[in-house]
Amino acid sequence: MYGDFTSSRQLSQITSNCLSNIRLIATDMDGTLTKKGKFSAALLQTLEDLAAARIKVLIITGRSAGWVSGLSSLMPVAGAVAENGGLFYPSGKEEPVALTPIPDLVEHRQHLAGVFAQLKLKFPQIQESADNRFRITDWTFDVATLNTDELQILSNLCQQMGWGFTYSNVQCHIKPQGQDKAVGLLQVLQEYLPDYSPEQIVTVGDSPNDESLFNQRYFPISVGVANVLKYAKQLQYQPTYITAAAEGEGFCELSSYILNSLEDFPGFKV
Repeated sequence: MYGDFTSSRQLSQITSNCLSNIRLIATDMDGTLTKKGKFSAALLQTLEDLAAARIKVLIITGRSAGWVSGLSSLMPVAGAVAENGGLFYPSGKEEPVALTPIPDLVEHRQHLAGVFAQLKLKFPQIQESADNRFRITDWTFDVATLNTDELQILSNLCQQMGWGFTYSNVQCHIKPQGQDKAVGLLQVLQEYLPDYSPEQIVTVGDSPNDESLFNQRYFPISVGVANVLKYAKQLQYQPTYITAAAEGEGFCELSSYILNSLEDFPGFKV
């Protein structure tokens, strides 16, 4: 059913006992919370329902610092990590926390621009993303014109120049080596949310830049929304479970299971 996702199970197979322990959902945004690129009314209501049940939601996205700064302050979430682990915006605070230290921002951006220029020599069709001007730690360009083989070549070229590379359903990212969602999330958990055990956390995603969130060494409970199946052959780490629904509807499906599991345990106080 799941192609190469041989170790993944349907979300319907998860036990209520497992779900009733969940206190924190760390989730990707584009293609995971969104539906056709937008937040739905159902998604916003689901976030409100989770907050009412005292289940925290932490957004872990590849989107730029500029975008995430606004989103994190407007949505009912515990905070948001931007640029695939580069910065953390705690709820209620305007200033971000640097998860990837950048000693000289001007020099850093110049280096990233130079790498992009080198990539463009080999792939003239690539175009800088519209939100790149709002970024701090990484550099992005649109993924739409690239196939899987070309993405692998781009990754190899970045590695040769001493940089990391990843991509989502929206963008390609040139980034500092070692910067990824799992590393950023683990830093946030250690420094800001130390009371949550791995069994109380579920990670959610849909594309290759979420792959580190599926690493069971760090996150034993992970969920891919159904559209993750598109990347079955590109992912080394597989989500523990896969939803029946895609995109934001898949996130709402997971949330419904979690909220319903709390009702199965009447001794739990919300």
